Amino acid sequence: MTDQDLKQSVLDELAWDPSVSEAHIGVTAHAGVVTLTGHVASYAEKCAAEHAVGRVSGVKAIAEELEIRYLYDAGHGDEDIARQALNVLAWDLAVPKGKVRVKVEKGWITLSGEVHWYYQKNAAEKDVRKLFGVMGVSNLIAIEPVVHASDIQDKIKAAFGRNAEFEAAHIVVSTEGSRITLSGKVDSYYERTLAENTAWSAPGVTAVNDLITIN
Repeated sequence: MTDQDLKQSVLDELAWDPSVSEAHIGVTAHAGVVTLTGHVASYAEKCAAEHAVGRVSGVKAIAEELEIRYLYDAGHGDEDIARQALNVLAWDLAVPKGKVRVKVEKGWITLSGEVHWYYQKNAAEKDVRKLFGVMGVSNLIAIEPVVHASDIQDKIKAAFGRNAEFEAAHIVVSTEGSRITLSGKVDSYYERTLAENTAWSAPGVTAVNDLITIN
C-alpha cells in the first residue's frame, strides 16, 4: 500500500464514521504513520477520529494534532464541567459509587481514585469525554483488584486463542506479579489495540505494558 492509498483509506474511514465530521480534518500518511490535523467540534469527536484511523489496515502509528473548537460557548466553566462529570459518573452502573474523584482545570479533566477492574476505569473516562467544554482527559484511576489470579499469563493466552479478530501466535505474554508485558508482532494497529484490551480483561491485572510492534 502506497502512502497515497493509505491516506485515501483513512479519509474514507473518517467519512464513513457518523460520529466524525471529516470536513475540517487533514490527513497525511508516510510509511504507515498517519498524521491528523485541523479541528473538531468536541473532545469526543477527537477520540472518535483517532479510533477510526486505528481501524484502517496499514496504519502503524497515529500522530494526532487535532484542535478542539466548540461551536458555541454556553458558559460551561470548570465548575459546570466538574458538576456534570460527577452527575454522569453517578448514573453509570459500571463505575463504583464514590470511588472516582474529579478535577477540572481549563477544561481538562483529571480522574483519580481506585477501582477493581480496568473496564470500570475505562467506563469513567468514556463518561466524561462527551461532556460539553471538555478539552482533554487524564485518567489516573488506579486498579486495586479484589482477585489476585496466580495464572494470569495462562488466562490471557487462552483469551488470545479464542479471539478470531487477531493472530495470537506471534504475541508473547510475560508477567511480573499483576503487571503484564506484551511483545511480538501483529499485522495492524487495530490488532495491537485488541490484544492490549484483551490483556486488561484478565482478573488481577493492574498494568499492561504494550511493546507489540506492527509488521
